[in-house]
Amino acid sequence: MAGAGVGPKAAEIDVSKLKRGPIVAALIIGAFVAILNETLLNIAFPDLMVQFGITEATVQWLATSYMLVVGILVPITALLQQWFTTRQMFLGAMTLFLIGTIICGISPAFGVMLFGRIVQAIGTGLMLPVLMNTILLIFPPENRGAAMGMIGLVIMTAPAIGPTISGLIVDTLNWRWLFFLVVPLAIFSILFAAFFLKNVTVLTKPKVDFLSIILSTAGFGGIVYGFSSAGEHSWSYPLVGWTIAIGSISLLLFIWRQLVVREPMLDLRAFRHPMFALVTVLMLVIMMSMFSTMIMLPLFLQNALGMTALAAGLVLMPGGLINGLMAPIAGKLFDKFGPRMLVVPGLVLMALSIFLFSRIEATWTGGYIIFLHVMMMIGISMVMMPAQTTGLNQLPRQLYAHGTAIMNTLMQVAAAIGTALFVSVMSAGMRNYTETTGDLSPVSSMVAGLHSAFMLGFVLALIAFALSWFVKRTVSPSEESQKV
Repeated sequence: MAGAGVGPKAAEIDVSKLKRGPIVAALIIGAFVAILNETLLNIAFPDLMVQFGITEATVQWLATSYMLVVGILVPITALLQQWFTTRQMFLGAMTLFLIGTIICGISPAFGVMLFGRIVQAIGTGLMLPVLMNTILLIFPPENRGAAMGMIGLVIMTAPAIGPTISGLIVDTLNWRWLFFLVVPLAIFSILFAAFFLKNVTVLTKPKVDFLSIILSTAGFGGIVYGFSSAGEHSWSYPLVGWTIAIGSISLLLFIWRQLVVREPMLDLRAFRHPMFALVTVLMLVIMMSMFSTMIMLPLFLQNALGMTALAAGLVLMPGGLINGLMAPIAGKLFDKFGPRMLVVPGLVLMALSIFLFSRIEATWTGGYIIFLHVMMMIGISMVMMPAQTTGLNQLPRQLYAHGTAIMNTLMQVAAAIGTALFVSVMSAGMRNYTETTGDLSPVSSMVAGLHSAFMLGFVLALIAFALSWFVKRTVSPSEESQKV
């Protein structure tokens, strides 16, 4: 099993002499560009439908394909990081992202744009696990909270400002500038990384298990696609059941193979570490609970309150910005006080805000929605990065790449399941309200559906709160042995 993970030889690189600041800056710039672009495009969907003469179901593939490709690629990154250096992985990922961005910007037809979007997603899927793995390798446990907090600043702020920037660009220029304006940022990221990013891993080049790659692709890809399709269309959509079934069977076979082969592509021994296993489950529950607001609020603001897409983005932006700004603060508090002092009260705020959202009414003002959303996002900032850092801290160095790949993959799956789950619950609540009351008002039925969806989110938040009491500060066996 020596070939698994980064490998025991990874300790041969003396990371204590590296200048961490430029390395982190290079990674963060790339992550900001990629994640910002992920949320830029949604507001432009109506313009793209007119431009290319396509339906809403077709244009959704620009979002679905992105999530699908990232969900397929992230598990494979644990293997790729043993074959390619940190610099090769990051520069290759950002180059692919740049090429995909240019293709999207100049695309004459929808098929070309979809291809460019897939190339972009390949770059993003390759880059994000490298980002977290590098942080784990170059920072000691007592300083990782602050470093992960800086990553949280980027991961949370970029999606928050994306829709607003997109609305301004689409209103003043046209949708192609959503890509053209990203091009110089991507080029700057590549040049900056070329100068400052250093390699922090030793390559072990384990045997490539192509059957594991096929099973992983079919498993995670099938599940993400199936649940995403159910969220966008319905459970009666023909391919939903088949893809989820094929994905589930493939995933079970993938898990079995990882447990029996000598050099697994994704080392599931990470789950032998109890805090990593607990935090992974906690993160899945939190991700699905978060979707009760991330999906439902934009629908409510536009369809019930009659706001434009830009206005809805402005209402949700303060919460996203505060969430991002809180991430470095939460990281420093984590380094000082440990995870429980942050995770437990954070989940209290999160659960309370979702409970209040379950009482949502069409008479609510934008100001009150901003208040509740800010409360929730503060709570999330106190939970996400501290919990992830706690789980990953317990892993030995050779499992860092595998741990980050496992956690990121399952969060992608949770995002897809959360989308389908909450859209389905909302739709069922809307139908039940109409059938029970005879009220055909679309606003009233939507509010009734949102009550059901948010209540499910509240239940999930309570489950996460119960799990949070078992979270405690951890140190990996390799770090413990170094202290001794």
